[in-house]
Amino acid sequence: MKLRNTLISIPAGGAWLDGVLSHAPDVRGLVLLPASDNYHPPRIDASRLANALQEAGFATMSLNLLTRHEAARDADAGFNVSLLASRLAAAIDWTDHQPPLAPLPLGLVATGTACAAVVRAVSTPPERVVAIACLGGRPDLAGAAPLRALTVPTRFIVDRSDPQAAIAEAAYALIPKSVSSWREVSAADPRQSAAAAADWLASHTPVARPA
Repeated sequence: MKLRNTLISIPAGGAWLDGVLSHAPDVRGLVLLPASDNYHPPRIDASRLANALQEAGFATMSLNLLTRHEAARDADAGFNVSLLASRLAAAIDWTDHQPPLAPLPLGLVATGTACAAVVRAVSTPPERVVAIACLGGRPDLAGAAPLRALTVPTRFIVDRSDPQAAIAEAAYALIPKSVSSWREVSAADPRQSAAAAADWLASHTPVARPA
């Protein structure tokens, strides 16, 4: 499957968010990959993650939830979870108005503080969101109530050697067991995180069979 890569800029609350859309007509779904510049979890390669999802048959949309100016001016901007979540919601709404994207099942895969934004954005989920995955990061920053309110299938992919693993585990304990999945990966093989995310999304977006 050959994907076309397009630079995009999405309006969100007075800001323009930069991203890259990789799309083809025959994809099984769309995966939105939000990032927050101020937190860089170790051992997670964004390009490897996008490639794994594309190889599994997905279109991907990588999107920075902060502008370059915001990231350069304020070292704490990436921890403003309310702002990140509202911008993620705007991005989801934008895809709803793009004819090639609107019919596609939507998955969300995040790292860093963007994990918290994803949890908040889907605590009252749009119907299109079929599954989410948090690769390490700080989903705890979403708050206890949004974690407990999750109804979208949610996988935490955690490297046990990560110093933040215990924080992720405490946040995971708040998610309803009926929608939660915990997957441990090894820092020795960084491909495991990408593969675990791709497998999770694929399990919730079956390939359409010809009529």
